[in-house]
Amino acid sequence: MLYFRLLSESLRFALHALRSNKLRTLLSLLGVTVGIFSIIAVLAAVDSMDRNIKSELNGFDRNMIYLFNHSFGPTDVPKWKVEQFPEVTYDEYEYLKRNLEGLDKISYNVFTRSENVMYEGNYANSVNVSPCTTDNQFLDNVKVAEGRFFNESESNSGVPVLVLGHEVATSLFGEQDPIGKQVRLYGKRFSVIGVIEKQGASNFGMNKDSSVYFPVNFLRQLYGDNNDMVTPVIVLKPLSGVDMDQFQDEVVSKLRMKRGIKPTEENNFFVNLWGGLMDFIDNIVAQMNVVGWIVSGFSLLVGGFGIANIMFVSVKERTHLIGIQKSLGAKKRFILFQFLFEAIILSLIGGVVGMLLVSLIAFVATQFLDFKFVLSFSNIVIGMSLSAFIGLLSGLLPARSASKLDPVEAIRTGG
Repeated sequence: MLYFRLLSESLRFALHALRSNKLRTLLSLLGVTVGIFSIIAVLAAVDSMDRNIKSELNGFDRNMIYLFNHSFGPTDVPKWKVEQFPEVTYDEYEYLKRNLEGLDKISYNVFTRSENVMYEGNYANSVNVSPCTTDNQFLDNVKVAEGRFFNESESNSGVPVLVLGHEVATSLFGEQDPIGKQVRLYGKRFSVIGVIEKQGASNFGMNKDSSVYFPVNFLRQLYGDNNDMVTPVIVLKPLSGVDMDQFQDEVVSKLRMKRGIKPTEENNFFVNLWGGLMDFIDNIVAQMNVVGWIVSGFSLLVGGFGIANIMFVSVKERTHLIGIQKSLGAKKRFILFQFLFEAIILSLIGGVVGMLLVSLIAFVATQFLDFKFVLSFSNIVIGMSLSAFIGLLSGLLPARSASKLDPVEAIRTGG
């Protein structure tokens, strides 16, 4: 009951400080508010970005391998040497497809520039074109809502067939059924054979809604293999349960053999593991969190000094009252906790305001931006815990000085 009474009295004194010295208290609490706002805003933003990326990449297998002449992450290979690496070829794709053991899916894709697609005067502009082989529908987690994806025979022969993203289909056909219709791409006629399910906006990678898929061999027949507009990549996925290290070593061994690389020579290609990309993203997110903590820590430091200033002034103003309390038998611990609780409550008020500001901005950002901003429960706990901790540290010295006051001297000085 004593501590409940202490807490209620501390709350009363804290609210009295807010009412009687509004400007001074406001300026002092501003540091805590800004500090908590900064830290939680950064944590929430990074956490939201991480969740959005992970949700988008959730359908991909961590064991997928991207084989081409660039690295997903930092590399020790000099840039000038990387620029001399040859691109992967369709012939190498076929070789790996025939000779790799434990292989589940493999696709030959090319990254290329956006194009416009036309149907009877209707245009879909800046469409992401994805020339690929048939297995890419499984590797890229493509979900077909209408029609179908192109098959192995169509892929090998390079038939001009097209699978449309939801936005592209809507732009070209509106409410019409697009299956079987003829559209123009690269100045050629393509038959629409499928439409992909609506995916929503993408914060990472390609947006499937504004994409089209067609056999890569059509593009190879049109422009050949030596084309500066395209960057080819071979995507592989092993069978479930296959030893990943062994499979990765086999991929390297087979491609080195195909390219005739000598044992003493280094690889002239990169084996990018999808799980490695996820680890790289986690590392970037962790670094962003650290930077956010460092920058926001300065605001919290200023806020701590503000709370300490309020408490020292409060001790001076209540010196007479402290003397009376001690003369009536109040112990040092009672006085110490009274001021500590008051400091913590003041700091928590600043923290709550900071958290409310983050919540407001999160709500507005989610409503008006194409980004799901999430303020998680863990971030709320971190914010309130930090507020309490700053209040505890800031109030410790003033509370100790109050608890050590001599009752007679305090009554005389305060009076």
